[in-house]
Amino acid sequence: MNLSSFLSILVAIVVLFLCVIPASGVIQEVALKGSVTALDQPNNTLTIGNPRQYGCSYPATGAPVCSYSSMNISALTGTVPSSMAYSIFKSGDPVVATSLGGAGGTWIGLAKLYGPGPDEEYVTDIVGDPGTIPTPLIGDYALDLTTTPDCSSCPGTSCTALSSDVKVKSNGTVVHEETLLPRQSLTYNGRNDDSSVAVTFVKGEASSTTCAGRTGMTGPQAVSVYIVNIVPPIGYGQNTSNEAPTPLPPTIVTTAPVTTAKSGSLPIAVIGALGVLALVMAMRKR
Repeated sequence: MNLSSFLSILVAIVVLFLCVIPASGVIQEVALKGSVTALDQPNNTLTIGNPRQYGCSYPATGAPVCSYSSMNISALTGTVPSSMAYSIFKSGDPVVATSLGGAGGTWIGLAKLYGPGPDEEYVTDIVGDPGTIPTPLIGDYALDLTTTPDCSSCPGTSCTALSSDVKVKSNGTVVHEETLLPRQSLTYNGRNDDSSVAVTFVKGEASSTTCAGRTGMTGPQAVSVYIVNIVPPIGYGQNTSNEAPTPLPPTIVTTAPVTTAKSGSLPIAVIGALGVLALVMAMRKR
Protein backbone atom coordinates (compact mmCIF):
# COMPACT_ATOMS: atom_id res chain seq x y z
CA MET A 1 0.00 0.00 0.00
CA ASN A 2 1.50 3.36 -1.00
CA LEU A 3 1.54 6.36 1.29
CA SER A 4 -1.30 8.13 -0.54
CA SER A 5 -3.69 5.16 -0.10
CA PHE A 6 -2.74 4.77 3.53
CA LEU A 7 -3.39 8.46 4.12
CA SER A 8 -6.84 8.26 2.53
CA ILE A 9 -7.83 5.32 4.73
CA LEU A 10 -6.57 7.06 7.84
CA VAL A 11 -8.54 10.22 7.05
CA ALA A 12 -11.70 8.11 6.64
CA ILE A 13 -11.13 6.49 10.04
CA VAL A 14 -10.68 9.88 11.72
CA VAL A 15 -13.89 11.20 10.16
CA LEU A 16 -15.76 8.10 11.34
CA PHE A 17 -14.57 8.62 14.91
CA LEU A 18 -15.60 12.28 14.84
CA CYS A 19 -19.07 11.38 13.60
CA VAL A 20 -19.83 8.87 16.34
CA ILE A 21 -22.20 10.30 18.95
CA PRO A 22 -23.86 8.59 21.91
CA ALA A 23 -27.46 7.47 21.42
CA SER A 24 -30.13 6.07 23.68
CA GLY A 25 -33.10 3.95 22.70
CA VAL A 26 -36.61 4.67 23.93
CA ILE A 27 -39.60 2.32 23.76
CA GLN A 28 -42.85 4.01 22.78
CA GLU A 29 -45.16 4.83 25.68
CA VAL A 30 -48.89 4.48 24.97
CA ALA A 31 -51.22 6.52 27.19
CA LEU A 32 -54.93 5.72 27.36
CA LYS A 33 -58.00 7.08 29.10
CA GLY A 34 -61.12 5.15 30.06
CA SER A 35 -62.90 3.62 33.04
CA VAL A 36 -61.90 0.72 35.26
CA THR A 37 -64.11 -2.25 34.42
CA ALA A 38 -62.33 -5.13 36.19
CA LEU A 39 -59.80 -5.64 38.99
CA ASP A 40 -58.32 -9.15 39.11
CA GLN A 41 -56.00 -9.23 42.11
CA PRO A 42 -55.16 -12.97 41.90
CA ASN A 43 -53.84 -12.39 38.36
CA ASN A 44 -52.41 -8.95 39.17
CA THR A 45 -54.34 -7.23 36.36
CA LEU A 46 -56.60 -4.22 35.82
CA THR A 47 -58.92 -3.78 32.84
CA ILE A 48 -59.92 -0.47 31.25
CA GLY A 49 -63.14 -0.22 29.23
CA ASN A 50 -63.82 2.02 26.20
CA PRO A 51 -60.20 3.20 26.01
CA ARG A 52 -59.15 6.27 24.06
CA GLN A 53 -55.51 6.76 23.05
CA TYR A 54 -53.54 9.92 23.76
CA GLY A 55 -51.71 11.57 20.88
CA CYS A 56 -50.37 14.92 19.71
CA SER A 57 -50.15 16.73 16.38
CA TYR A 58 -47.37 19.22 15.73
CA PRO A 59 -48.35 22.21 13.57
CA ALA A 60 -45.69 24.21 11.74
CA THR A 61 -46.15 27.04 14.23
CA GLY A 62 -47.49 27.11 17.76
CA ALA A 63 -47.70 24.52 20.51
CA PRO A 64 -48.54 20.84 19.96
CA VAL A 65 -52.23 19.93 19.99
CA CYS A 66 -52.87 16.87 22.18
CA SER A 67 -56.08 14.91 22.69
CA TYR A 68 -57.57 11.43 23.16
CA SER A 69 -58.97 9.50 20.20
CA SER A 70 -61.29 6.48 20.12
CA MET A 71 -59.81 3.01 19.59
CA ASN A 72 -61.29 0.01 17.80
CA ILE A 73 -61.30 -2.07 20.95
CA SER A 74 -63.76 -2.33 23.83
CA ALA A 75 -61.32 -3.09 26.66
CA LEU A 76 -57.62 -3.45 27.46
CA THR A 77 -56.04 -5.46 30.28
CA GLY A 78 -52.58 -5.06 31.81
CA THR A 79 -50.65 -6.03 34.92
CA VAL A 80 -50.49 -3.36 37.63
CA PRO A 81 -47.24 -1.68 38.81
CA SER A 82 -48.03 -2.39 42.47
CA SER A 83 -50.67 -4.30 44.44
CA MET A 84 -51.59 -0.93 46.02
CA ALA A 85 -53.65 -0.37 42.89
CA TYR A 86 -56.34 -2.62 44.38
CA SER A 87 -56.64 -0.35 47.41
CA ILE A 88 -56.88 2.83 45.32
CA PHE A 89 -58.95 1.97 42.25
CA LYS A 90 -62.45 0.54 42.04
CA SER A 91 -64.73 -0.41 39.19
CA GLY A 92 -66.10 2.65 37.41
CA ASP A 93 -63.21 4.99 38.29
CA PRO A 94 -62.06 7.24 35.42
CA VAL A 95 -58.40 6.48 34.79
CA VAL A 96 -55.38 7.28 32.66
CA ALA A 97 -53.02 4.35 32.08
CA THR A 98 -49.69 4.08 30.27
CA SER A 99 -47.97 0.99 28.87
CA LEU A 100 -44.70 0.40 27.05
CA GLY A 101 -44.41 -0.73 23.44
CA GLY A 102 -48.13 -1.13 22.82
CA ALA A 103 -51.58 -0.71 24.32
CA GLY A 104 -52.14 -2.82 27.45
CA GLY A 105 -50.11 -5.80 28.58
CA THR A 106 -48.21 -4.09 31.39
CA TRP A 107 -49.32 -0.81 32.95
CA ILE A 108 -46.32 1.28 34.05
CA GLY A 109 -48.52 4.14 35.23
CA LEU A 110 -52.11 4.30 36.51
CA ALA A 111 -53.79 7.56 37.53
CA LYS A 112 -57.22 8.17 39.05
CA LEU A 113 -59.03 11.22 37.64
CA TYR A 114 -61.35 13.80 39.15
CA GLY A 115 -63.03 16.76 37.52
CA PRO A 116 -66.26 18.44 36.46
CA GLY A 117 -66.14 17.09 32.91
CA PRO A 118 -64.32 14.73 30.52
CA ASP A 119 -61.98 17.51 29.33
CA GLU A 120 -61.51 19.13 32.75
CA GLU A 121 -59.99 16.24 34.68
CA TYR A 122 -57.06 16.21 37.08
CA VAL A 123 -55.11 13.45 38.82
CA THR A 124 -55.76 12.63 42.48
CA ASP A 125 -53.87 9.31 42.75
CA ILE A 126 -51.03 7.59 40.90
CA VAL A 127 -49.68 4.06 41.09
CA GLY A 128 -46.56 3.61 38.98
CA ASP A 129 -44.36 6.14 37.21
CA PRO A 130 -45.83 9.68 37.43
CA GLY A 131 -43.68 10.82 34.51
CA THR A 132 -45.73 8.66 32.15
CA ILE A 133 -49.04 10.38 32.98
CA PRO A 134 -49.91 13.29 30.63
CA THR A 135 -52.68 14.72 32.87
CA PRO A 136 -51.77 17.39 35.48
CA LEU A 137 -52.22 16.89 39.21
CA ILE A 138 -55.19 18.35 41.04
CA GLY A 139 -54.94 21.52 43.12
CA ASP A 140 -52.18 23.20 41.06
CA TYR A 141 -49.63 20.71 42.41
CA ALA A 142 -46.82 19.09 40.42
CA LEU A 143 -43.92 16.76 41.12
CA ASP A 144 -40.30 16.78 39.97
CA LEU A 145 -38.77 13.33 40.51
CA THR A 146 -35.07 12.51 40.10
CA THR A 147 -33.66 9.01 40.54
CA THR A 148 -29.99 8.29 41.30
CA PRO A 149 -28.49 5.07 39.85
CA ASP A 150 -26.56 2.39 41.69
CA CYS A 151 -23.79 1.94 39.12
CA SER A 152 -22.87 -1.43 40.64
CA SER A 153 -26.32 -2.79 39.77
CA CYS A 154 -26.96 -2.22 36.07
CA PRO A 155 -28.15 -5.37 34.26
CA GLY A 156 -28.57 -3.38 31.04
CA THR A 157 -29.16 0.23 30.11
CA SER A 158 -30.99 0.85 33.40
CA CYS A 159 -29.65 0.61 36.93
CA THR A 160 -31.40 -0.01 40.21
CA ALA A 161 -32.17 3.37 41.77
CA LEU A 162 -30.48 4.08 45.09
CA SER A 163 -32.89 6.89 45.92
CA SER A 164 -35.31 9.42 44.51
CA ASP A 165 -35.20 13.17 45.03
CA VAL A 166 -38.80 14.35 45.25
CA LYS A 167 -39.73 18.01 44.79
CA VAL A 168 -43.32 19.07 45.49
CA LYS A 169 -44.39 22.14 43.53
CA SER A 170 -47.32 24.41 44.30
CA ASN A 171 -48.33 26.85 41.55
CA GLY A 172 -44.99 26.19 39.89
CA THR A 173 -42.84 26.89 42.98
CA VAL A 174 -40.94 24.18 44.89
CA VAL A 175 -42.45 24.11 48.39
CA HIS A 176 -40.98 20.86 49.72
CA GLU A 177 -38.08 18.56 48.84
CA GLU A 178 -36.89 15.24 50.26
CA THR A 179 -34.65 12.40 49.15
CA LEU A 180 -36.43 9.09 49.59
CA LEU A 181 -34.95 5.63 49.78
CA PRO A 182 -37.06 2.74 48.44
CA ARG A 183 -40.28 2.31 50.49
CA GLN A 184 -39.89 5.71 52.18
CA SER A 185 -42.63 8.36 52.08
CA LEU A 186 -43.16 12.10 52.45
CA THR A 187 -46.20 14.28 53.11
CA TYR A 188 -46.63 17.98 52.36
CA ASN A 189 -49.57 19.95 53.80
CA GLY A 190 -48.08 23.43 54.10
CA ARG A 191 -50.86 25.31 52.31
CA ASN A 192 -53.72 26.79 54.34
CA ASP A 193 -56.46 25.16 52.27
CA ASP A 194 -56.57 21.64 53.78
CA SER A 195 -54.86 20.18 50.71
CA SER A 196 -51.95 17.75 50.92
CA VAL A 197 -49.58 15.65 48.82
CA ALA A 198 -48.28 12.23 49.88
CA VAL A 199 -45.57 10.41 47.89
CA THR A 200 -44.07 6.97 48.48
CA PHE A 201 -41.05 5.84 46.47
CA VAL A 202 -41.66 2.09 46.12
CA LYS A 203 -38.77 1.17 43.85
CA GLY A 204 -37.06 2.56 40.82
CA GLU A 205 -34.62 2.55 37.98
CA ALA A 206 -32.22 5.16 36.63
CA SER A 207 -30.42 5.40 33.32
CA SER A 208 -26.98 3.80 33.24
CA THR A 209 -25.60 6.45 30.88
CA THR A 210 -24.24 8.48 33.81
CA CYS A 211 -22.14 5.53 35.02
CA ALA A 212 -18.51 5.07 33.98
CA GLY A 213 -18.07 3.10 30.76
CA ARG A 214 -21.75 3.12 29.80
CA THR A 215 -21.96 6.34 27.77
CA GLY A 216 -23.77 5.81 24.47
CA MET A 217 -25.47 2.53 25.38
CA THR A 218 -28.90 2.01 23.85
CA GLY A 219 -31.93 0.38 25.42
CA PRO A 220 -35.30 0.95 27.08
CA GLN A 221 -35.92 3.92 29.34
CA ALA A 222 -35.82 3.61 33.12
CA VAL A 223 -39.18 3.13 34.87
CA SER A 224 -39.95 3.66 38.56
CA VAL A 225 -42.89 2.96 40.87
CA TYR A 226 -44.40 5.59 43.18
CA ILE A 227 -47.63 5.86 45.12
CA VAL A 228 -49.03 9.41 44.97
CA ASN A 229 -52.12 10.81 46.67
CA ILE A 230 -53.30 14.42 46.44
CA VAL A 231 -56.08 15.77 48.66
CA PRO A 232 -57.54 18.78 46.82
CA PRO A 233 -58.18 22.14 48.51
CA ILE A 234 -61.31 22.41 50.62
CA GLY A 235 -64.34 23.20 48.48
CA TYR A 236 -62.57 22.19 45.30
CA GLY A 237 -65.06 21.55 42.49
CA GLN A 238 -67.87 23.32 44.32
CA ASN A 239 -67.45 26.78 42.78
CA THR A 240 -70.18 28.15 40.57
CA SER A 241 -67.95 29.83 38.04
CA ASN A 242 -67.27 26.54 36.22
CA GLU A 243 -63.65 27.62 35.93
CA ALA A 244 -61.19 24.77 36.35
CA PRO A 245 -57.82 25.41 37.99
CA THR A 246 -55.00 26.33 35.65
CA PRO A 247 -53.20 23.03 34.90
CA LEU A 248 -49.47 22.73 35.48
CA PRO A 249 -47.19 20.70 33.22
CA PRO A 250 -47.11 16.93 33.84
CA THR A 251 -44.65 15.48 36.32
CA ILE A 252 -40.99 15.64 35.25
CA VAL A 253 -38.80 12.60 35.87
CA THR A 254 -35.06 12.87 35.37
CA THR A 255 -31.91 10.96 36.25
CA ALA A 256 -29.40 12.57 38.58
CA PRO A 257 -25.71 12.67 37.70
CA VAL A 258 -23.37 10.53 39.79
CA THR A 259 -19.84 11.20 40.96
CA THR A 260 -18.27 8.48 38.82
CA ALA A 261 -16.51 9.80 35.73
CA LYS A 262 -17.90 9.14 32.28
CA SER A 263 -15.96 7.05 29.83
CA GLY A 264 -13.35 9.02 27.92
CA SER A 265 -12.49 6.33 25.35
CA LEU A 266 -13.97 8.19 22.39
CA PRO A 267 -12.03 11.48 22.84
CA ILE A 268 -8.77 9.57 23.44
CA ALA A 269 -9.28 7.54 20.27
CA VAL A 270 -9.92 10.68 18.25
CA ILE A 271 -6.85 12.45 19.67
CA GLY A 272 -4.72 9.38 18.92
CA ALA A 273 -5.97 9.16 15.35
CA LEU A 274 -5.32 12.85 14.77
CA GLY A 275 -1.81 12.41 16.17
CA VAL A 276 -1.06 9.56 13.75
CA LEU A 277 -2.50 11.64 10.89
CA ALA A 278 -0.21 14.55 11.76
CA LEU A 279 2.80 12.23 11.86
CA VAL A 280 1.98 10.76 8.45
CA MET A 281 1.52 14.24 6.98
CA ALA A 282 4.93 15.25 8.34
CA MET A 283 6.54 12.13 6.87
CA ARG A 284 4.93 12.82 3.51
CA LYS A 285 6.45 16.32 3.35
CA ARG A 286 9.99 14.92 3.73
